Formats: sequence, C-alpha cells, structure tokens
Amino acid sequence: MKNKIKLIFLATPDIALKSFQHFINSPSFELCALVTQSAKPQNRGKKIVERNIVKLAKENNIEVFEPEKISKDKDLINKLKSYNPDFMVTFAFGQILSQEVIDIPRFATINLHASLLPLYRGANPICQAIADGCTKTGITTMKTVLELDAGDICLQEEIEISPEENVIELQEEISKKSPLLLEKTLKLLYDNELKTTAQDHKKATFTKKIQKEQKVIDWNKNAVTLHNKIRAMYQINTNHTIFKNKIIKVLKTEVVDCKKGSCGEIINIDKEGITVKCADNALKLLKIKPEGKGEMCACDWARGARIEIGDCFGK
Repeated sequence: MKNKIKLIFLATPDIALKSFQHFINSPSFELCALVTQSAKPQNRGKKIVERNIVKLAKENNIEVFEPEKISKDKDLINKLKSYNPDFMVTFAFGQILSQEVIDIPRFATINLHASLLPLYRGANPICQAIADGCTKTGITTMKTVLELDAGDICLQEEIEISPEENVIELQEEISKKSPLLLEKTLKLLYDNELKTTAQDHKKATFTKKIQKEQKVIDWNKNAVTLHNKIRAMYQINTNHTIFKNKIIKVLKTEVVDCKKGSCGEIINIDKEGITVKCADNALKLLKIKPEGKGEMCACDWARGARIEIGDCFGK
C-alpha cells in the first residue's frame, strides 16, 4: 500500500478511544478529522467536561468538530468534503447521517456496531444482549445506509459473554477487539478484496434506550432475569430498590436456589451478602450503593443499618 488511507472518524463515548488511538498510530492511515457530539453539562454542578476522545484528538493535532446536527451543518459538510477522505468511520457517534454525509468519502462510510447484526440493531445492543442472557455477542463492520443499522455486512467477530460479566466489562472487551476489525475492513475495501453480505432483514431485532421505570427492581421477577438485568445496567443505568424509603442501588448479585419466603423478603444475611426472595429462587446482593453513601459490600450495609431476616425490599 503506497498511499496512506485518508480517514475521518465520527465517535463520541470512550468505547471508541482504542480504535481512534489505533488509527492515530497506524502508518497506513491518515486521520484527517474527528467529528463528535458536543459535550453536555454533567452531574450536580452542571459543568461541561471535555470528552476524552476530544482530548486525544487535540493532543495529536487532529481537527475536531462538534456539530449539533451534522446533517444540517452545510459548512461542516463542505469542510469534510474538502479532505477528500477515502473512508469515514462511525463508532457510537450518536447522530443520524444524511445521504449527503454518507456519500462524502471516496469508498464508503463504515459503521462499527456492537452486535452480530442483524441482531440487536439500535442504540443499546451491549446492555440488551446481557439482559437477555445471551452467551455470546460480537462486533460488526457494515456499510452505512439511511436505514438504522441495515447496511451490508463487511466483517464480524464473535465475543463470548460470561454468566457474571457486566456491561462495563463487555464494553471494554468490545473496545479492545474493535480496532483490528476496523483496520482489516478498511484495507480490504481499499484493495477491492472484500465482498460484503446483505443482512437478512427478516431476522433483525431492535433495541431501545432504557427508560426510567426499567431501573426499578421488581422482586416478582425470576432471579436469573433480575441478575441479568442488574449486570446489564451496571453503573450506566443502575438498578435500584427501596428500603425504608431510601433508594438502594444494586451493583452485583448472584443467583441462589431457594423456595421459601415471599418476593422481596430478606431470607438470609451472611458474610457474603443479603439473600432476597424472587419469584422462583433468590438473589444474593453482594455489592450495593445505599442512598447518600458510596459503594459497599451488602453484608457491611446490613450490619450498619441493622437489617434483619424478614425485612422486605420494595416497600
């Protein structure tokens, strides 16, 4: 490969950092620009914190653009066209592209999606795969089209999901595996050595953003269902329950065989945690975050809060 492949990168969250860094370091690519979502006020102080991917771009003298809506920003579109890029890569960018934007690069706009398409199209594939109890997921590179995650598949790689793995851990695994799959995709397309595959749209499944009411633990559900939901929403959209009018965020659990007790009832307290009855079996709470306090072992909270067997969550 004589000439460097010219690339514009469109990404926002930290899951894309390793891929962005990879292309910064690669001698085969020229990173022309980063397009990302503008930073939003965070936490109680409502301070605007610069995104990590923006910091990385500036450290490497890569031009950064933060449009409100890229498809409506004519000046930015013309600027991106002026780079004459071979490819644009999107990775959790967070905005819908117009056909004019998709058509900017000479070869294609390529999206990396965190699932084995056509499964789990949409904004929340990692969380949903864990919540559904999947034992595997993957990453897919595809050609971007106007329809959501419906473009032809370039390459895919499977990733196993362990029974105790949470969404943060799976995100990290996806982040690590994405750079090489992206590089391989772009080089093969550049050399005209990759035949893409049309998705079977009849097999497509879709994900949605998590709603506020989904974060509340319903102890009338099965233990495995709750366990999967808790690890799927760990730290990002943490599940919680109520105890004596206080919110208790549940961070880590394990499923326990148990048939006695009523749903939400604390049926055992030991040095490992608090066991709570569910619809079928029970869930042992290992790590929690009580309202107004930091993360802690559930057994330590039980001692300090004087929790007793027979007390109930959710009331």
